[in-house]
This record gives sequence, structure tokens and C-alpha cells, in this order.
Amino acid sequence: MEDKTLNRYWETVIDIIHDGVMMVDPGGIIVSVNRPFAEMTGYERDELLGCNCSILKCSSCERIYDATNQHWCLLFRDSTVSMRKCHLTRKDGSLVHAMKNASVLRDERGVTIGAVETWADVTALMEKDSQIEALRHDLRAEDTFYGLIGTSAIMSRTFDLLANVAASDAPAFIFGESGTGKELAAKAIHLHSNRKDQPYIQVNCAALNESVLESELFGHVKGAFTGAYQNRQGRFEAAHGGDIFLDEIGELPQSIQVKLLRVLEEKVIERVGDNRSIPVDVRIITATNRNLKELVERGLFRSDLYYRINVLPIELPPLRKRPDDIPLLAESFFRHLQLKSNKQILGISPEAMQALVRYPWPGNVRELKSAFAYAFVTCTEGHIEPPHLPPDLTQTTASLPPSIAADEQKKQELLQALAQSRGNKSMAAKILGVSRVTVWNRLHRYGLINHD
Repeated sequence: MEDKTLNRYWETVIDIIHDGVMMVDPGGIIVSVNRPFAEMTGYERDELLGCNCSILKCSSCERIYDATNQHWCLLFRDSTVSMRKCHLTRKDGSLVHAMKNASVLRDERGVTIGAVETWADVTALMEKDSQIEALRHDLRAEDTFYGLIGTSAIMSRTFDLLANVAASDAPAFIFGESGTGKELAAKAIHLHSNRKDQPYIQVNCAALNESVLESELFGHVKGAFTGAYQNRQGRFEAAHGGDIFLDEIGELPQSIQVKLLRVLEEKVIERVGDNRSIPVDVRIITATNRNLKELVERGLFRSDLYYRINVLPIELPPLRKRPDDIPLLAESFFRHLQLKSNKQILGISPEAMQALVRYPWPGNVRELKSAFAYAFVTCTEGHIEPPHLPPDLTQTTASLPPSIAADEQKKQELLQALAQSRGNKSMAAKILGVSRVTVWNRLHRYGLINHD
């Protein structure tokens, strides 16, 4: 096969290689690049050929000279570079993070005739690493408590209460509106307690009918009912030594309320179809979004059980009562979705953030999370803007009087600055370009200072 034919095939081969390939002569002049390398750098091939490779400003290149003025580049002295992390500068000035391999080329006499380098673009991986590190920071941050997020005074008190409750084995009762994070609060109690290495069992009392729920909670013996072909351990036995979380406790049927009362009082359970008592060491955590006192008055919930589970009550505040936490929550949900998706969404616009802060959030944190899931579908790139948010949200905030808009914008800007500075008032003042006194005045004006 003739040399020209071989060269033509060689050009085809290097063009279909995914990584960028560049060849230089002994003086560092670029003599050949493949198509992926040109695309990686943003240059046309003709713009690169004949130029010194220093045009790329590779962060790993080191210039050295010996007495004969040779070995102008460290590569020509060391002969090879293997899996070196570096970055080069594109034509538009942006950086490309890459893994670089390189080797000098010598002829049959051992004379150096140039060098070849391959570049694997790892920019996307670096961005993912940065996002993962940001999420790790969220987990370590002082404004979170096992997944619950907030820096407001009311949430700080809630975090303290959860920590204190976790230190006790007494029954914990979590109540609050739907979507306020009761499941997270229950898991936080478990993870912060001495039982954290023991089982954590969760049961939704509203998801199962009475007959199935009884078997799920307490287990059954073989032959207890049609279909009971073998003995079965219940959730309470499975949770022995740990915690059991009974969500939607207000939906518990009266017959099972009696059995649960016995568990609380005697620390024993009986499987369905059996009369033997089985001791269990379980801390019970319950939760509801219903008014149990009202259910007790209506005869739908036993008063003795209510007082047994309501030993350590914890109320989770609705989102509308802690608007200063909305930017923190919004940024957290945004980063999680940004990490999961491949969309080039850069952030949340000030106008969208203002709409989020002004909305009353009847569905609380769960609704806010869903709003971002919606926004990541409707927004394809750039920043999330008000039109990308759910229609109900934008229609509600748009109905506010225009006279309130300017004041709300200042409030939203203050909240964003506090979120960015993680509650540091002095830093927030610098971000806003105002004095610290002004920040304090605005905190009082917008009711963001708790006076309890």
C-alpha cells in the first residue's frame, strides 16, 4: 500500500477517535490535529496548524532549556506524559478540563522528530464532581438537620427539639400540615439517637385496610386466616431494638388502636391468631396532619392512646411561616435536580425567586420540591424564569397588588443575600451594598426577626 494511501487512512482513523489528538514538531509547532481536538478547542484546523502549541495555554506544560537550547518542553526531556490532569484554554477563553497522554516521536536513528498528545475532555465530569461536593456540603452544613433545611429561628428551635427528643426513649408525636417534612423529622430522630444502628421501620397507617394492617404491624401465625400459610413476623418485631414510625396515625382503626395501646403500656405484642405475648423493645414515633384532639372529641380516636403517644409533641411549621428558608430550600432542590439531569440550567433568576418567596405554599416543602421538578421539564437552558414555574404559582403571585412588588423584591434580595452568606448579617450587607444596620432594619421590617 502506498504512503499516500496510508496517510489518507491514518487521517480517517484519528478523526473517528473520540479523544482529541495533536502532533507537534520538535519546536512545538502544531503539524496535525484531528476533528475532535479542533471541536474541543473551538478553533478551526487551519487556525491551529502552523501555530505554536503554547496557544492552548496548557496548564501542565513546562518550558525548560538545556545548554544546547534543546528540550524546550518538559515532554521532550521526559519522553512521556501519562494520565495527567490539566486544562487548556479554548478560543473563546473558556477552560477545557482534560486528561492528557503524550509521547515523543523518534525516527529509526533515535532522533526526535516531534510528539503526539491525546486529550480526553473531562469537563463534564469535573462539573459533576463540583455539584457532588456542593451536595456533600449541604449534608455537612449548619443549616440542615438530617435532610431538614432551614436557618429561621423557628426551624432552629425545631432542630434543637428534635435533638432533645432523640435522646429520649419516650414516644414522639410529630404533627403539622401535609408536606412539612414529618417523615424526614422521624428519620432524623432515629439517626440522632442511640438507636441509629438498630432497625428503623416505617408504616403508613392510611395505606392498608384494617385486616392487612393488623398483620403488618403485629404479624400472624400459620392458619390465622385464609392465605396465612406460614408464621410471619410483624413490623414491631422487625423494629426490635430500634424505632418504628407510624405515619398517618389518625387513620388507625379503633380495633388496632387498642392493640397499640397495649404495646405502649406493656411493651409486648401478640401475633394475629396467637395468644402468646412477645416482648418488644421499640421506640414509637407517630405523625399526622390531622387534628387528633378533634378526632378524640368526635370519638374517632381513643383519648387514652392520644395521651400515650403525645408525650413528646413536635410541631413542624408550615413553609409560609418561614419564608426566609425558601431560598435555601430552592437552591437545594435546584442543585439536586441539576445533578440528576443533563440540562444546562445555570440557576434561578431573581424574578423566579421572588415569585417563590411571595407564594403562600399550601402544599409546603413538598409543593416547592414539585415546583422545581416542573421547572426542570419546562426550562431547557439558561435560568429558571417565572414562566417555567407551575401556572398556579405564577397566577397567585401575579395577583398581588403592584405596590407590594417593589417591597417584596427588596425582601427577596435580602433573603437571597442571607442564603448566600448562610445567615451572616455582615456578609449579607456587603452583598447588598448596604450597611449592617440597614440589614437589621430590613429584618425587623419584614418580620424576619423572631421576638419570642
